[in-house]
Amino acid sequence: MNLPPLPAPLTGPGFGSYAADEVGWLLKDLSHLQLEAPTAERERAIQSGAANYAESLPVEYTPSAEYQALYQDAVERAGVRIATAVGVVAEQALAARDGRPVLVSLARAGTPIGILMRRWAMAVHGIELPHFTMSIVRGVGLDETALRFLAANFAPERILFVDGWTGKGAISRELSAALDGFAEKTGTRFPADLAVLADPGHCVSMFGTREDYLIPSACLNSTVSGLVSRTVFNTDHIDPHEFHGAKFYSELSDSDVSNDFLDAISRHFADVVPDVERLAAEHLAAAPEPSWIGWQAVERISTDYGINNVNLVKPGVGEATRVLLRRVPWKVLVNPAARDDVAHVLLLAGQRGTPVEEVADLPYSCVGLIHPAFDKSAVGADGRAVPNA
Repeated sequence: MNLPPLPAPLTGPGFGSYAADEVGWLLKDLSHLQLEAPTAERERAIQSGAANYAESLPVEYTPSAEYQALYQDAVERAGVRIATAVGVVAEQALAARDGRPVLVSLARAGTPIGILMRRWAMAVHGIELPHFTMSIVRGVGLDETALRFLAANFAPERILFVDGWTGKGAISRELSAALDGFAEKTGTRFPADLAVLADPGHCVSMFGTREDYLIPSACLNSTVSGLVSRTVFNTDHIDPHEFHGAKFYSELSDSDVSNDFLDAISRHFADVVPDVERLAAEHLAAAPEPSWIGWQAVERISTDYGINNVNLVKPGVGEATRVLLRRVPWKVLVNPAARDDVAHVLLLAGQRGTPVEEVADLPYSCVGLIHPAFDKSAVGADGRAVPNA
């Protein structure tokens, strides 16, 4: 079968605010389209099955001055911890791919992490790694045009997929299933291991930490992700042999902290090398395997709160933040021992009028619950969702 020529990656400054050598975007530019929809309208369409969440975009959250101050404080407080985790996962990546990985981050939470891993390899080892970012959509899978681009340009065994963090592990499972399907269809097999900065859900083997603390890049949307939207898969605007799409919000450039965030973390690299060497060696010797405790906790919460839909339970600091920024939140569950790490979540919950409930035995710092419906009949007198309302 003759396929059309593969599209070329997008790069800054024409698309995104990252330097062209830091990342190539395997995406189609949809900046000219009006794809944003009101949050409640999107939620109804998503939960009813009328639309995939990736067919439209949420309206970008504009952070208040207080919230921006919390973000800056988080960058300062967590800088060394994040730099260490970047180094640990980057060392694993180099070991897993014989020192020659091609980093392919999952847009958009993975993109700044992939850039930081690339910077680590250059700063510490003098190795220049290729880095691309591509789309993965729950229910759709990986962008197959992007996979074809990677297969045409690199040995498949060099590819290493990168994400920011794990929640319950849905993306890890989606990744494996998508790569299995691509291998059956094309005969090209990419490795299915996923490297993440933080793995509080215990869903992967390659990670920088399993602590559930705030990664500052989860606090903001496009303004910490190269001014690029979350990815879009909408067949009205994307042909079968084009990349999935995204928008470049160049009009938000005055609020952009994407490169400031990268610089704030990478300036700690030289100081954390000894700790990284020790922790990476311990990690490689231990060879930790996924236990999927996050998935088990999510299933339990889904049942206990009468939601009966694991997709509406978003565990971990990063995922809970996304619920409050992009979705219609119902409740936020917080481990009282972790309140210092979730100050921005508590602020967002207060701004949105979302109840916060302390749960002492929570295996995460916090969990966001997406509202299961939008009228009073959907919630019983005890505040729990009524099944099949």
